[in-house]
Amino acid sequence: MVAHDIIRRPIITEKSMDQVADRKYTFEVAKGANKIEIKKAVEEIFKVEVERVTTMNYKGKPKRQGMHFGKRADWKKAVVKLTPGSKTIELFEA
Repeated sequence: MVAHDIIRRPIITEKSMDQVADRKYTFEVAKGANKIEIKKAVEEIFKVEVERVTTMNYKGKPKRQGMHFGKRADWKKAVVKLTPGSKTIELFEA
């Protein structure tokens, strides 16, 4: 997989923005990506040094519109902690 296929989008929420002070950044990643691939992709795209990667799998919520039932897609979230000597990711700076 290419690095941009692994890292889908940044997740910008109040909680994720509070973690930026601790050098932790949150991304939605590909379901099939493992921690090693996520680490290499973040290092390649943002030119930073990653200390640790934590991942979480989420099940899609059931949804309904009128008589029709469906489900949101399952997705995976990764929290990436940078090393103390690494530069920050400018995408998250406000």
